[in-house]
Order: sequence, then structure tokens, then C-alpha cells
Amino acid sequence: MNCYNCGALLTENDFCTGCGADVRHYKKIIGLSNLYYNDGLEKANVRDLSGAIRSLTECLKLNKFNIDARNLLGLVYFEMGETVNALSEWVISKNLRAEKNIADDYIEAVQNNPTQLENLNQATRKYNQALVYCQQGSLDLAVIQLKKVLSIHSRFLRAHQLLALLYIQAEDWEKAKRELNKCARIDVRNTTTLRYMKEVSGAMVEDDAKGAHRSRKTDDVIKYQSGNETIIQPVNVQEPKKSLSFLIYLLVGAAVGLAVALTLIMPARIQTLRTQLNEESRAVGEQLDKRNAELSELQARVSQLETSNGELTAELDAYAGTDGTLQTVENLLNAAYIYLDTPEDIESLAEALEAVDAESMNSDTISEAYRSLYDKLLEIAGPDISQTCLQSGNAAYRDGDYDTAITELERAFNYDETNSDALLLLGDAYRRNGDSRNATRIYNQVIELFPRTENARRAESALSELEG
Repeated sequence: MNCYNCGALLTENDFCTGCGADVRHYKKIIGLSNLYYNDGLEKANVRDLSGAIRSLTECLKLNKFNIDARNLLGLVYFEMGETVNALSEWVISKNLRAEKNIADDYIEAVQNNPTQLENLNQATRKYNQALVYCQQGSLDLAVIQLKKVLSIHSRFLRAHQLLALLYIQAEDWEKAKRELNKCARIDVRNTTTLRYMKEVSGAMVEDDAKGAHRSRKTDDVIKYQSGNETIIQPVNVQEPKKSLSFLIYLLVGAAVGLAVALTLIMPARIQTLRTQLNEESRAVGEQLDKRNAELSELQARVSQLETSNGELTAELDAYAGTDGTLQTVENLLNAAYIYLDTPEDIESLAEALEAVDAESMNSDTISEAYRSLYDKLLEIAGPDISQTCLQSGNAAYRDGDYDTAITELERAFNYDETNSDALLLLGDAYRRNGDSRNATRIYNQVIELFPRTENARRAESALSELEG
């Protein structure tokens, strides 16, 4: 037994060793609940289903989390034909304990058998219809309906009891007793069954005491049992003598009746059926046209929604994709975080800034604050990144790796357009790599951007060597 407050395992003490809560009354309640459960289990084992229901109900009043009691109550209800009540208890049990609960098997056994489930539903509907017939006073129809119910679901206790009650109403004590015996086999101590049986037994004893029924059987009838039916045959009754004329009259009458039916009744009946069939066909055709129109409208609506969905998806991808606005903003925020957290990690900062789509700066979806942040990062960190790239490019240039040198030197000039050393060395790298056209372009750019400087003079000298 666990504590209701903290869930700790309780000991023989009247308090919880985990949280100190007073569990004296709680232990009594749980113990009484378990006592009711054991009593209900014993009664269910001897088919005292009504007593089991009372005990298990009291058990659940004291402890609604007693899963075993709730599952057993569902089984008792199901055995009595109360399928709805049984499923209700099992569903509640499933909600209280989702894992390792045998109620899953019970529910699955009912739901995975469509034939059985449909039979149970049909039996319930027919039983309700029998109740309606009883309220309307149509007792014969109610008896027929209840027999159909019991042919579908033979353990439906309330249907047996209602049928027995109708037999009692009709003073058919033998049939009532047979139905009540079936009820007793399902639920041995059901108070309703016992009360009906007492009435039937008293009525049968009273009839035996009067002796009227027995003397009538002896004098006027012969009564014997054939299977489940009681056959009553009158005695001392002579059959009427059949004459030839009677047989002729009978045949003539049948022939005349048949001729009248074929001549007068059948054509009108056939015409009525044809008219009814035509009206039903026309109604079905109109309904089918209406359904087709609704289907076409729905299909058009679906096509429109699919088109709209495609447009929205494309727009969302434009914002959230690898090249979208959201990704670009995330890259810029990452670069800002790197600069604020580890400003000395120049290489990581450069990679983060290069991940930002520079073309997105011209997009209408980019805010002014975003552009300002990007420009500010380039302004602050650009010179440092440029110097780092210049050092990497210079090292590659000295090692003869001119392709790497060109890449690093272009990055250096892109981050700091005042870095004339990076631009001049880029021209030398192109020249060493055999690309005279780009070398000439870069040297001219040095002369144009940095006139009257040492680097401009060196660029002019390099151009003279190229032309020579």
C-alpha cells in the first residue's frame, strides 16, 4: 500500500515514513475497499452477479483507483448482457492506468469482432423497442421482440426477466417459470428474479389447490410434452364428416376467388407498384445528381486549397529554407553572438558572416535594424578578419599555394577595402599563378584606389614587367 500524499510504501505505522502524513484512516478505507473487492470476487465465482455488483460498487466508492475491481465489475456486467456498462467500466480503467492493464484485452476482444459487436448492438436496440411496445400496451409484439433479442444474445438477463414478466401478465406460469430458471442460471441471487419466482410459484400452487385446471385436463383434454412445447388435444370430439359436395364447393370458391384476384386486384396492384417504383427511381436520380454536384464542388474546393497550400508552402520555404530570410537572420545573430562571446575567434566570426546571404540585404523583408547590425559587424570586425585572411594568404603565397592565396586575399580585401597590401599581394598571386589578365586587372585597381602610394608604385612596376 502506498501513501496517498507522496506515494511512498507504507509500513505498520499510522503515519507515512516518507512525508509524515496521517494514514490511519486511509489504511482503513483501503482495507475496507479490498474487503469489498474480495467479497465481490467470491460472489462472482458462484454466479451471484447482483451481489458481486453491489460489493464491487461499494469497493469503487471507497477507492476509485482499484483497477482490478473495476475490470471485474466490467466482466460481471458483460456476463449479464450489459455491454454498454461493461465497456464504460473498462474505458474508465484504461484512463486510470494506460499501461499494463488487462482492460485493453477486453476492449480489443469486443471491438475486433465486428459480428459480435453488431449482434450486441442489435440486441440492445430490439430490447429498447420491446420496452416501447410494453409502454404502448402491445404485449404480444413485445414478446416477439424479446424472443428475437434472446436468440441473438442468450445471456441478456434483463430481457429474460422482462419476458418472464410478460408471461406472468398473461398467466402463462409454465413459460414464466422456464424464463426465470434461465435467469437463475445466469445470476443465482438476483432479487428481481427471486421476486418473480415467488409470484409464479404462489400462482401455480393456488391453481393446483383449486384443481380446476387438473380436472379439465383429465375430462376434456389430453396434455403431453413434445420437446419444449406442451401439446393439448381435446378428447371426445368427433371430426366433421367431409362430403364430396363440400369439396366441390371449396374448389369452385377458390377458383372464383383466384379469377377475381387476377382480373381486378392484380392489375391495379401492379400499376401501383410500377408508379411507386418510378417515383423512387426519380427521387434516387435527383439525389444522385445532387450528390454529384456537391462532389464536383468539393473537388474544386480541394483543388483550390491544394493550390493555396502550395503557394503558402513555397512562401514558407522562402522564409525558413536554407537560403530563406529566417535562416539568414539566424546566421547574422550567430555571427553577433560569436563576436560578443569570443571576439578573438576571428575565423569562426568570418565563417558566420560569410554564411549571411549578402544579396538578402536588398530584400524588402529585411528590416533596417538587420541591415544596421550587419553593417556594424562588418565595420567593427572587418579589419581584424581582413588582417587574418591577409596573413593566411601571405603564408600560402610563400608556400607556392597560389590558389589558396588568391582565395584568402580576396576575402581579406572584401572585408576591408582599404587593405592595399592584400590587394597588391592578390595581383602578385595571380601573376605567379599564370593568370596575367586578372593580375593586370588587380594592379590597375591598386593604382586607381591607392594613388601616389608605395603599393601603387609597386603595382606600376609589376605592370611594366608584365607588358615587357
